[in-house]
Amino acid sequence: MEYRLCFDTIPEQFDKWRIHYSPELFEHIIAKAGIGRGTKVLELGPGTGQATEPVLSTGCDYTAIELGENFAEMLRRKYGGRDNFSLINDDFITHDFGGAKFDFIYSAATIQWIPEDIAFSKTFELLNSGGMLAMMYLHGDYQTTDPALFADIQKVYDAYFKPPTNYKGGFVYDNAVNYGFTELETKNFKGRREYTADEYIQYIGTHSDHIMLEEPYRTPFFEGVYKAVMSHGGKVVYDDTYILKTVRKP
Repeated sequence: MEYRLCFDTIPEQFDKWRIHYSPELFEHIIAKAGIGRGTKVLELGPGTGQATEPVLSTGCDYTAIELGENFAEMLRRKYGGRDNFSLINDDFITHDFGGAKFDFIYSAATIQWIPEDIAFSKTFELLNSGGMLAMMYLHGDYQTTDPALFADIQKVYDAYFKPPTNYKGGFVYDNAVNYGFTELETKNFKGRREYTADEYIQYIGTHSDHIMLEEPYRTPFFEGVYKAVMSHGGKVVYDDTYILKTVRKP
């Protein structure tokens, strides 16, 4: 299975456990981009809506393009009754937008699944002059909060984390400036999360390479992580950094 399709196999678990971004981040980006009634917005791969509500609630003319069929159905159930909500259930890479233009395009940990040249050249073409592209993602740190727990969990990864194929990252957000974008800005926002052992297993089970993990490694991996968490007080605490990168089309 293609990595970017695996999330759609667990829509309910994904919806419950994937992180939502900080209110301060949305306050900042809504003000910076001037999002409101009359603003034409495109969200890339919203999943089940982890970053949708704050933007949709501005009253903007909102469109989502979502590859997953199960995700798309959940989005319709959540937001289909909103007059300013529309959804395209298709692949951004190949979809023909038919000349549509947007004032604001954004991605919450999604754009990196698109080849860089397509991601930046296509969003650049879709934006009106002066329009903004915003890309947000998470850096979660539990090593600093509990180094001993981190070390024990890493032992489990070393022993059992052997997905059938490795996720190949390498997307460079700052390379947007190589495709005509200007005014690159990076801002960080802080957050904190805490999970019980059971909750943590559910959460990491929503990561792409963890979804793809197969037997005979899958069971001992998740059991090993659970035991490690339980042996360190039964909780995992994250210090989070929500990273927001913005660029503008001249």
